[in-house]
Amino acid sequence: MIFIFGIMFVSFVFAQGQGVHEPGTGIDNPELKEAGQGTGQGLEDGMQVQAESQTRVRTGDYFGEDGKKIKIQERAENRVRLEVNGVGVDCDCELNQEMIQNRTKLKTQLSNGRNAEIKIMPDSASETALNRLRLKVCNSENNCSIELKEVGSGDGVKLAYELKAEKQVKFLGLFKVKSRQQTQVDAENGEIVQVKKPWWSFLASEPGE
Repeated sequence: MIFIFGIMFVSFVFAQGQGVHEPGTGIDNPELKEAGQGTGQGLEDGMQVQAESQTRVRTGDYFGEDGKKIKIQERAENRVRLEVNGVGVDCDCELNQEMIQNRTKLKTQLSNGRNAEIKIMPDSASETALNRLRLKVCNSENNCSIELKEVGSGDGVKLAYELKAEKQVKFLGLFKVKSRQQTQVDAENGEIVQVKKPWWSFLASEPGE
C-alpha cells in the first residue's frame, strides 16, 4: 500500500512539473519568453519595427497614386530630393509614406503640427508655376530654381513649391531689363499661393507685346 501511494505521489509531482510550461497557466516559460511567444511582447515589438520601416521614406523609387514614378534621394541635414519626369526639387523636411495597394502617399509634418500630403508632384507644380509667370522652361539660362518648402505662418502654414526665375521684359516699352519673379504652388491642391514681382512690373511689358 505504501508503495502504491509512493508511485501516485511521484506521478502527481511529475504532472505538476509538466504543467508549469503549459500555455495559459500564467506562469512564464523561459523558452517561450525568450522566443517572444505566449507573452505578446515579441508580437508587439515586431509590429513596432514593421510600422517604423513603413513610415520613414528612404532613398529609392516609389509610385504615387497616379502611377508616376517618384525618385527620392536622402541628403545631408534632413534634406531630401524628389524627382518626377526629370523635374527635381529639394525639400528641407522629413518625408513619411503611407502604402495603399502598392501606391505611396507622401506626407510631412508642418511646424504647426499638421500633416500635409504631397498630392501635387514636382513636374505638375513646375508646369503650373511656369505658366503663371509666362515662362517656357526652368533652367540655368533664366537662373531658375524650384524647391518644396513650408510657407506662411500659424494656422496658415502650407507646404508649397516655390519657383524663382529671371525673365527679360521691356521697361516703359523701351529698355530691356531682367525681372526677378517668383510664384508658389500649393503641394496639396495645386493652387497658386502667391506671386511676387518687382514693384515696377506695371511699367514693364513682355517681349513682343
